[in-house]
Amino acid sequence: MAKANDYTDILVKRKVLSADQLEEARSLAMSQGMKLQDALIRSNYASPGEVMDALAEFHGMQYVDLAGVEISKAMIELMPESVAREHVILPYELDGQVLKVVTADPGNYETMQKLQFILNKDIQPVLAVQEQIQEAINKNYGQSETESMDSMLAEFTGTQIDSTQIDSSSNIADADSDAPVVKLVNLIIQEAVSLRASDIHVEPFVDRVRVRYRIDGILVERDAVPRRLHASMTARIKVMGSIDIAEKRRPQDGRIKIQIQGKHYDMRVSLLPTVHGQSTVMRILDRGNISVGIRDLGFNEEDYLKFQNIIKRPNGIFLVTGPTGSGKTTTLYAALNELNRSDRKIITAEDPVEYYLPGVNQVEVKHQIGLDFARIIRAMLRQAPNIILVGEIRDKETAEIAVQASLTGHLVFSTLHTNDAPSAVTRLIDIGVPPFLIASSVIAIMGQRLVRVNCVKCREPFTPDPAQVRACGISQEQASRATFMRGRGCSHCRQSGYRGRLAAFELMRMTSQLRELTFAQAPAQELRRKARAGGMKTLREDAVLKALKGTTTLDEVLVNCHSIEEQGAMV
Repeated sequence: MAKANDYTDILVKRKVLSADQLEEARSLAMSQGMKLQDALIRSNYASPGEVMDALAEFHGMQYVDLAGVEISKAMIELMPESVAREHVILPYELDGQVLKVVTADPGNYETMQKLQFILNKDIQPVLAVQEQIQEAINKNYGQSETESMDSMLAEFTGTQIDSTQIDSSSNIADADSDAPVVKLVNLIIQEAVSLRASDIHVEPFVDRVRVRYRIDGILVERDAVPRRLHASMTARIKVMGSIDIAEKRRPQDGRIKIQIQGKHYDMRVSLLPTVHGQSTVMRILDRGNISVGIRDLGFNEEDYLKFQNIIKRPNGIFLVTGPTGSGKTTTLYAALNELNRSDRKIITAEDPVEYYLPGVNQVEVKHQIGLDFARIIRAMLRQAPNIILVGEIRDKETAEIAVQASLTGHLVFSTLHTNDAPSAVTRLIDIGVPPFLIASSVIAIMGQRLVRVNCVKCREPFTPDPAQVRACGISQEQASRATFMRGRGCSHCRQSGYRGRLAAFELMRMTSQLRELTFAQAPAQELRRKARAGGMKTLREDAVLKALKGTTTLDEVLVNCHSIEEQGAMV
């Protein structure tokens, strides 16, 4: 049998992916500067296990599925925990003088040579999925981030620590990484990252400090931290974010750059003075998230083709609407990633810049020196860009300059805070933009919400409540053909039944009829009726389609996507 030229040949031969999918993954990897195997996994063309198994066969190595595997205590004692964690490796099996060591990197020769010297044994590397190795390290060494934090909190609760000695700027700034409060803050951040949290909330109350993580949009409470440690923790966070620790009366903002398990994270820090002290929120920005592809956002095939067509127009305004935290920035970054080529100049005006995009000129709003959206847009137009991203349209001046930019041959992306797509037109008119300018410049408006996705490890067929089916407007015929699913809860999803989120969309393209209605200042309800008659699916209808396929649940649909009647009642 002829040897494969690459591990991807093995995946194609095994019919895990097609040649077209492989080419698409290669172009994604090249455009985003990521490994091909990461692109395959991100595109859902192959699972981590399938990729690692193919890599093992190509390199003539053994592949090990660590799920449910028990590793003996004697094995664990052969390798120091610090070595296992630093290199993400684990002793697996001992055969005479040959020790099998699991790794996720088939080219990890240098580490294996060091191990051979340290342990005085012949080392045979075997391959496993990195996430499984990390879980096995946490399980077998008994010191995962969660357990370490638990023990740390227990230690603090049982021990009187003189926080006045820790609360000075010099002590905190010069604090060693082994200092108790430094270690506690680090463990909180590490635990939040390992749980895929998007935010960390540290909130002081009379007798305790509440720590909560936002995971898949839901706040999950952690054990309370003793009240006496609040000042020290806040000071430590401020030092990490280069924030003035002497200021306690005004809101403050900062940014932290941190590396955890070999990955780089940016953290946006916001401090707000409350009656019980400064409340801190840290937004975790994973740089890997900016490489999300448009396919991964949650579009159905029809809307995906429409979206691709819209973002490749040479000029016009494309608006994304929705409340805070509905994924608008991620959607626009995915569009910029798709358009980011060497022959195009892209400039963004953001408040603040959340993710740094390679090859894109990003400008941050700074109100204290008068650098607002309108001023940035005027300046960027002199830079001869092809594509402009305005973080948010908030006032008449910004809106009018964005409209003028689109009319002079630029493609403009921006966001608005409205309930749905048709309401964006009336919002622009309310701001003060003349209707004829809106009608001639806006090419499409897209509303979106995020719904949680059923956990792939524990989801199972489920019969929803008939009342929920009726509330979602699902016909008996649709229900009979549907594949309703629900996660029962497992360790993979932390017993929630959900892991990850996808967006539900309503994409309203501006047709000649909608432009006429806009020019006539028609109400949002009339725009919505005309758009639906032209084929637009509402947010709820798109979310219901995801529930019918078993991707999410009707609970998520009803909570996150209000029907037209409910929206009308709220106005």
